[in-house]
Amino acid sequence: MILKPEELSIKDNYKLIIGSVLPRPIALVSTISEDGVLNLAPFSFFTRITTKPATIGLAPALKGKEGEKKDTLANVESLKEFVVNIVTESISDQMVKTASEVAPDVDEFKVAGLTPIDSEIVRPPRVKESPINLECKLYKVVYIGDGTAGSGAFVIGEIVAYHIDDILYNNGRIDTALLKPVARLAGQDYTTLGRCFTIERKV
Repeated sequence: MILKPEELSIKDNYKLIIGSVLPRPIALVSTISEDGVLNLAPFSFFTRITTKPATIGLAPALKGKEGEKKDTLANVESLKEFVVNIVTESISDQMVKTASEVAPDVDEFKVAGLTPIDSEIVRPPRVKESPINLECKLYKVVYIGDGTAGSGAFVIGEIVAYHIDDILYNNGRIDTALLKPVARLAGQDYTTLGRCFTIERKV
């Protein structure tokens, strides 16, 4: 079967992308609005980019037919700082609560029942319950599409501080079995690590 994106609806394209690119790690992103309101939102269109500088990327879609910015994107462009909090099994239910559409003046830490704690360098707080927090300064925002429904932005953040729970850190590496990260699948499905295996590269 061959399908061409230009012949499909936005919804059908979305379903094919999320059903093909998986599992996807989840960034629970904390930001602050210009009015000082705390915001939390999950993004599974999220990845690492480079190591020098240390950068990560996330892709917030634009909302509605007019392409309105999500609170996270507006806050990042305004303050130019954000924190990526890694989602684990223990906070997966709270993470889902932050995906709900709420008014911009609602503190989503309170909605989710999560605890904001001060960051070392950036102004947005970290999520206390997340064992890994990446403090980021905005590197660049790349807009993709014509600004209407289905368009979005790729937010590149430069990591300026890692916060890692001591129990996870072992000789420069993170124990992923102890971390117990959660990943997004299609629809409302999520997954955990499950079976892990090693393949040694010969060259």
